[in-house]
Amino acid sequence: MLPSPTAIPAFRDNYIWAIRQEDRCVVVDPGDAEPVEQFLQENGLQLTSILITHHHPDHVGGIPALLKQREIPVYGPARETIPAMTHPLAEGDVIQPAGLDVSLRVMEVPGHTLGHIAFHNADLNWLFCGDTLFAGGCGRLFEGTPEQMYGSLQRLASLPASTLVYCTHEYTLANLTFAAAVTPDDTAVTQRLEAVKEARDAGQITLPSTLAEEARSNPFLRAHEPALKHACEAREPGAGNSDMQCFATLRRWKDNF
Repeated sequence: MLPSPTAIPAFRDNYIWAIRQEDRCVVVDPGDAEPVEQFLQENGLQLTSILITHHHPDHVGGIPALLKQREIPVYGPARETIPAMTHPLAEGDVIQPAGLDVSLRVMEVPGHTLGHIAFHNADLNWLFCGDTLFAGGCGRLFEGTPEQMYGSLQRLASLPASTLVYCTHEYTLANLTFAAAVTPDDTAVTQRLEAVKEARDAGQITLPSTLAEEARSNPFLRAHEPALKHACEAREPGAGNSDMQCFATLRRWKDNF
């Protein structure tokens, strides 16, 4: 039986991804232990390992409690300080997390934080990208530069269009509201925004997305398009001179939206 990722809601808008295989479970970015423990108990699962994309508290805060009565591996970015990390990971590493029969390739994607990593499985089309790429958006630049984040997003965007984007926040509605403000005549954006509004009104999760959908309607992956360059040039003269400058303007624009 193939493993399957399930979203465990945490805090106000976080998702902790649980990858289940038979009676085993691996969790990604457990910022809070309580919802994880509840999920494990309700589903009769044994936690076998923990995956971490970056060091922010809402992604690592639950690790100490989850390890109180368990001795399990914690995989995370080598360039960051992660609580109880046993397996520091760098670009190109391939791991088979304890409890899973699948492997994950590590991609370094700095920008949101300097050591941020993502986990990718090409066969299952999985991308666990933390706070780098969001549905309809991207992470804030807390530590990295626009150049770093742009490069990281371009790397992720180069993966197959069928790739499933398992990001870690329910930001889709806010992100697409911004996208529609930038390019109000873009039907791909407005149609997706309406669909997301309906989903959220019905209490549904909007993830995972696909890279195909992100390529169509995520402005941060479309800084090369004339419509986005025109909008950014109107906001910041000179922003349309390059894809990177357009991206940087979009990120500053979103920060103040």
